[in-house]
Amino acid sequence: MIGLIDCNNFYASCERVFNPKLEGKPIGILSNNDGCVIARSNELKPLVPMGMPAYKIEPKIRKKIKLLSSNYELYGDMSQRVFDTVRHYTADIEPYSIDEAFIHLNGFNNVLTHCQNLKTIVKRDTGIPVSIGIAPTRTLAKLANHIAKKQPIHQGVYCLPTNQEAIKTILKQFSIEDIWGVGWRIAQRLKVLDIHTAWDLHQANLKQIRQLFSVVLERTVLELRGINCIELDDLSTPKKNIMTSRSFGHLTSDLFDIQEAIRVHASRGAEKLRKQKSVASAVLIFLKTNRFRPELPQYNPSIVVPLLSTTDDSRLIIHAAQKGLQSIYKKGFLFMKSGVMLLDLKAKDDYCQSDLFIPDISEIQKSEQLMKTMDYINQKMGKNTIHLGGIRQTAAWQIKRDMLSQRYTTRWEELPFAK
Repeated sequence: MIGLIDCNNFYASCERVFNPKLEGKPIGILSNNDGCVIARSNELKPLVPMGMPAYKIEPKIRKKIKLLSSNYELYGDMSQRVFDTVRHYTADIEPYSIDEAFIHLNGFNNVLTHCQNLKTIVKRDTGIPVSIGIAPTRTLAKLANHIAKKQPIHQGVYCLPTNQEAIKTILKQFSIEDIWGVGWRIAQRLKVLDIHTAWDLHQANLKQIRQLFSVVLERTVLELRGINCIELDDLSTPKKNIMTSRSFGHLTSDLFDIQEAIRVHASRGAEKLRKQKSVASAVLIFLKTNRFRPELPQYNPSIVVPLLSTTDDSRLIIHAAQKGLQSIYKKGFLFMKSGVMLLDLKAKDDYCQSDLFIPDISEIQKSEQLMKTMDYINQKMGKNTIHLGGIRQTAAWQIKRDMLSQRYTTRWEELPFAK
């Protein structure tokens, strides 16, 4: 059996752990630059729709609710605490996102009791409430988790029955869009084939599904039938391009500010590149002014800078990005966004040793060792423990987080006080 453990209203729950005064209050978490509502507590859901711009929330509602800037440092650390707690009691765990993980439950005499105890332990040790869905496959565990979360009678833990009639009744309650891995476009195509519910897909012709869609959707059908055949690796294919960008906290024309932003974007893109074991062949750099400010001069340049040889070295990628920026930057414009895209990615194992311009093998080894050491230290000690160049927290390009709570677990100066 497989369980899906999902943290309830994760961002809001993290805020409540260190600020109990927020219990029972409507909480909304805002996107970068405090733009839109991206996470809501249960109390906020009837009042504010997901994705609503903060400035559009009516004043009478604004008085009743608590809006907070995204505290990613806190959320990332609390996620690690939850998963570490789960590992103490269930060794085989597969993190799926910041607030979800699959757990393998083979070997437990009573999986329902074990998961009920696990739910209690996680809440006790971390303060984060979780729901757990149990089923023979990951796809069914996702649906079971939805039932555990939405139906209070199950108290946050639900084990999908094995009786075929019960399975049929349950799957008929879920629309095709509710199924893990079925996106909006695929759902529209399935509806043309008169497949509207999870049960309809369960009954679909496997050969037809494979011919018209993909082997991945065919595996989803098998998973709905209780055959475990989807691995997380099947869903995490390497990206063909890697984009890193962000809107600035406020408009700026300062070249030093923009250079710093481009350096950070290029560095983060290189980290993602190494994580998926790829190398890049070129770097695209772009700048954007604010098109919603027609009274201001508009200029939205971009440029592609080829790399001398395919690489994942942050230093070479940053150098190329800065070279590109120098070519497109012009004075007299107020920029609101910058970004870096790594292009023409290849698997690192396919690194072309016949490239005329490739560095000698000793340089490659030194580069790999340096990047590996940087990634290890940043993973162990926290993001940006080691970085290339300075990062000023007051720079114009830094995101606006005017309603940021304390980073209780990752900053010495922001530790909570016990009274």
